[in-house]
Amino acid sequence: MNKKNIKQTFVTSNIKTFSIYRQPIRSHSPKVGDVGIFRVVQAEGEYVKDVDGSNHYLFTDDLIMGVFGNRYATNQVEGYVPESPSLRCQLLSRGGVVGQIKTINKNYKRKVIELELVAYATDVKGNILNTIEWQKLYDASRILPSQPAKVILSIGTSMDSGKTTTAAYLCAGLQRAGKRVAYVKLTGTSFPKDIDYVLNRGADIGLDFSHFGFPSTFLLDQPDLMRIHKALLNAVWQEAQAEYVVVEIADGILQRETRDLLQSKAFMDTVHATVLSCGDSLGVLAAIDRLNTWGISPRVVTGLFTASPLLVEEVRYEIDQPILGLNDLISEEVEGYFTERAYASLLERA
Repeated sequence: MNKKNIKQTFVTSNIKTFSIYRQPIRSHSPKVGDVGIFRVVQAEGEYVKDVDGSNHYLFTDDLIMGVFGNRYATNQVEGYVPESPSLRCQLLSRGGVVGQIKTINKNYKRKVIELELVAYATDVKGNILNTIEWQKLYDASRILPSQPAKVILSIGTSMDSGKTTTAAYLCAGLQRAGKRVAYVKLTGTSFPKDIDYVLNRGADIGLDFSHFGFPSTFLLDQPDLMRIHKALLNAVWQEAQAEYVVVEIADGILQRETRDLLQSKAFMDTVHATVLSCGDSLGVLAAIDRLNTWGISPRVVTGLFTASPLLVEEVRYEIDQPILGLNDLISEEVEGYFTERAYASLLERA
């Protein structure tokens, strides 16, 4: 097996050198973060993202370097790390996360890429490499600067409700107001698209959980999620001295990790204001009702439903929160919604 022929995926970005070890593939039960070498069983024209975020097109019998992980994506697939040694698995995300698919959304159009585990990537001593950098995470989460950044939380009713677009346009609006702005994606599955989009739209810096080698955050416990949260806030503060940090949590508010974070006092104590993205008008009312039971009142409401003037009108007189479209989010005046005195004035005028 020639290492030069192995296509290294995005999630393995922190793997710089490796050896190839075939022996444990029938005896080792993989763990989240373990790095494997996989043969593409069949694929023509599909792709994965490489370590630089570019497309690596895949063909039958190609070899890729991927990472075992779990995935929760209501519009795509649900998948898990195998519980026992297994050679057959699937590509769970085009960032290079690999596991075994349990369920697929019936509207998901992409072809599932079948893989065969042929080896593990190891260090020179034969130890299987794992991408998760626990010591780096622990060290970064212990740094607690008295940073003045305001954390704005971007949440939504579901996957693809508009959370990332909201975050991107909000970052651009705050930057137009003369503020230094960071974007953090706290939970989800490793893939460069969201960070690239928000950086191109206007954030000064963008980081996510893959900064510490996590292929995804699905099934992580709350203490580790809090460590990642603190570490990412510390990192963007040290690198950019951001005045605002827009933190996005993946999926909808009923998803396991999202729900647990929103009900965590320790987490919500770090949040200055919450922005809610919704896909339809009834989702707005249901989400606000559920959030209120958790003691959370969104500062503003936005999302895909704002593309329809009719849906906006359905909601306008049912809620107290201002409804912002993309033009509002990208305006330099958007900062007023996150400054207490200005926000009170905006509510009076609404």
